[in-house]
Formats: sequence, C-alpha cells, structure tokens
Amino acid sequence: SPAIPTIAVSKKIALANKETLVAGGRLVIDEAKKYSVDIIPVDSEHSAIFQSLQGNDISDVERIIITASGGPFRGYSKEQLMNVTVKDALVNPNWVMGNKITIDSATLMNKGFEVIEAAYLFGISPDKIECVVHPQSIIHSMVEYRDSSIMAQMGLPNMMLPIQYALTYPKRSNNELERIDFDKISNLSFEKPDTDAFPCLRIAYDALEKGGNASAIINSANEAAVDLFLNSEIAFVDIPFVIDKALNTCTHISKPQLVDIILTDKECRKFVREEFLK
Repeated sequence: SPAIPTIAVSKKIALANKETLVAGGRLVIDEAKKYSVDIIPVDSEHSAIFQSLQGNDISDVERIIITASGGPFRGYSKEQLMNVTVKDALVNPNWVMGNKITIDSATLMNKGFEVIEAAYLFGISPDKIECVVHPQSIIHSMVEYRDSSIMAQMGLPNMMLPIQYALTYPKRSNNELERIDFDKISNLSFEKPDTDAFPCLRIAYDALEKGGNASAIINSANEAAVDLFLNSEIAFVDIPFVIDKALNTCTHISKPQLVDIILTDKECRKFVREEFLK
C-alpha cells in the first residue's frame, strides 16, 4: 500500500479509501503511531465519527453508531435478492459512486468494511460499533458517550464536506454547499440491518474477531466476487457466500507483515475465480 511509505514522510494523511485499513489495519496504524502521523478520515461516516469525537475522551465512548442508506434492496428478502440484476444493484438511493462501491453498498459489505475501519481508526472494540439503516442519509454517523449523550454529524449527502474538513482540519472553512432545510425534511427514520438477507455485515464482524489477515481475506474475496457479478458470471447472492467461504478457507496469518497481505490478496482472488469458474 502506498499509505505505509507515505506515512514516513507526512505530517497528516487524509485517508480516502477503506481498503487501506481493512487490508492493512494494524500495520498502517502502527506506522502512523511510530511517526506521530494523524490519519484524518475522508469517508463520510468516519468523518462524522471523527467530528463527533472532537473535544471528548475516547475512553468515555460507549458506542459508535454507523449509519447506512440500506442501498437499493432495503427491505428485500433472501428470495427476492436471488433475482436482482447488475443494473438493479448499480442504483444507490442517495449517493453517486463508482460501480464497485455501489455494489458494496447494495450487499452491505461497505458497512462491514466501515466497521473494520472504525475499529482500527479509533481504537474501538468491535462490540462497541453498531450499524443502523438510516434511509435519508442526513445523519452520517453518531457517537454515544457513557452519560447517554449522543453526538451526531448531519448534512446533505455530499462528499465535498468530509473532503474539505480533512484538508482544513482542525479549522473549518466557508463553502457554497447546499444547507439543510429542515422544513423540507418530513422525517428521519432508523431500522436494524437485516444480516440474514445481507450477511456481509456479519462476515465483517467475524473477520474482526478472527483478526490477523482475516480482514484482508474478505477484502480481496469481495473485490474478486464483485468483479464476477459485474460481469454477470455469478449471482448477487453468491457474493457473500464466496466471501464467507474464503474467510474460512484461505490461509490465516495471525500477525501478518506487508508481504503477507500481498500474498493473501493473490491467494484469495485465485480462490474466488477457481470456486466459481471451475
């Protein structure tokens, strides 16, 4: 990962992707600590958490709550998901994104990766990280403290704000972004994610519990599976199936080095291809 050599010559890293911490996790965080480099998240959910933590002690955090739009298939049953197409999956209700991350949003793998990233980025135990489906995407994530107070960062769905905040932190700057008109918001709703129909979120927690290179395994397996789905070579419901199988099949390394992460990536991609194209 370019993040590791970059840390050695930087004062601050604005981290714009999930894969760096999902795959490299402990390696990246240890390097940042070694060189006293701040990692400022650009991802909207982690920026919201980062902002909600300002001025507070991390030891006072009782719970981190990551919000999710729910993707295009929110409310679908497992049976309904068996028939969805690539075209169906490439529609996100609130965000305009690239094809791969849009599919990750549809499977909830994106939220799973965000849980992993939050655990490493903020040094929070996975049992203190929850996900909640929030279809309006106005609240980007929340932090609950030991006194039951919850801090939330809100805004219209627009990546310009977290990008700007990462670049100007600890200061804030003016911009011309659209402001929220609360008169036009009829409600803000929340619901529990369906990990039975969308098991990728559960798989991410399993990988965190397993530790080592397990997160790297599911990251690589997911990328390979999504490529197959986008090429119409596997079904949508096959994506979590193969990720879970890779997690329990590919070589587990408890204390991986960078070379191990690279080898894990190659092994997992090969496993996925052979699993479905044999």
